Amino acid sequence: MNFTKMQGAGNDYVLVEATDMVRDWPKLAMEVCDRHYGIGADSLLVLLPSEKADFGMRIFDSDGSEAEACGNGIRCLSRYIFEKSLIAAGVDHILVETAAGIRNVRLEQQNGKLTGIQANMGKPEFGADTIPVLIQSAEESIVDIKSMLNYSVRLEDTDLCLNMVSMGNPHAVHFQDRAVDEFPLPRLGPKVENLSIFPNRTNFEVARVISRRQIEVRTWERGVGETLACGSGACAVAVAARLHDYTDKKVDIIVRGGILHVEWNGDGDVLLSGPAEIVFTGEWPEKLE
Repeated sequence: MNFTKMQGAGNDYVLVEATDMVRDWPKLAMEVCDRHYGIGADSLLVLLPSEKADFGMRIFDSDGSEAEACGNGIRCLSRYIFEKSLIAAGVDHILVETAAGIRNVRLEQQNGKLTGIQANMGKPEFGADTIPVLIQSAEESIVDIKSMLNYSVRLEDTDLCLNMVSMGNPHAVHFQDRAVDEFPLPRLGPKVENLSIFPNRTNFEVARVISRRQIEVRTWERGVGETLACGSGACAVAVAARLHDYTDKKVDIIVRGGILHVEWNGDGDVLLSGPAEIVFTGEWPEKLE
């Protein structure tokens, strides 16, 4: 099985082109993502044909669970498509079908070379059933954004204020004044991920607003653990910050693996830009049972 190792701001993936391939994807994800006995990655990306879009994508995290959305992953997938000439020369956008819906990816080019990738991550959702989270809105007939912001939780000796957003997958964002490196993420991250109010678990971001154009972030990814970056998480942080009027329309999200750029006008779709690179290619051997 041929594979391509890719990364976007340190969020790394094993990508497999599966046009004519059938595998036990959850089992394969756990094997290839293992950093000691496998290739090593946060997630497995599976490039598939689609009847609704130009391409399809499925994402399986290192624990074998399937993720609905992946901002860094969709940019890496798009880079692969471009570099492998799976689209005609000069095409400047592609549609990718994901579990969270169809996403439009813009390919910025100059002299035939790819210079940037911007993924439309769709509109953020705040309904309790769409995040999902088991708390009631002020009125069940409306989406009450305020009820999803500033939700207080106490874990051990730490008070958290969670801002809950769905970017096609669930996120809980906690803002703090001190540097994010000071937050005990390895200890509290799994506790937030598995809070009983999140029936599908959640991704957890710790953020500090540096200015109206910059936020530093650490992410605990559901099904993975702490990662160097999270594209949908960067979008969730930018959305929550904008709703609190902490930031402007465009904001740089500074993560441990680099910088992601998010744009949201407070109403429409969220746009995500950032690096997407091929690291190496290889062949995964068939294993004897």
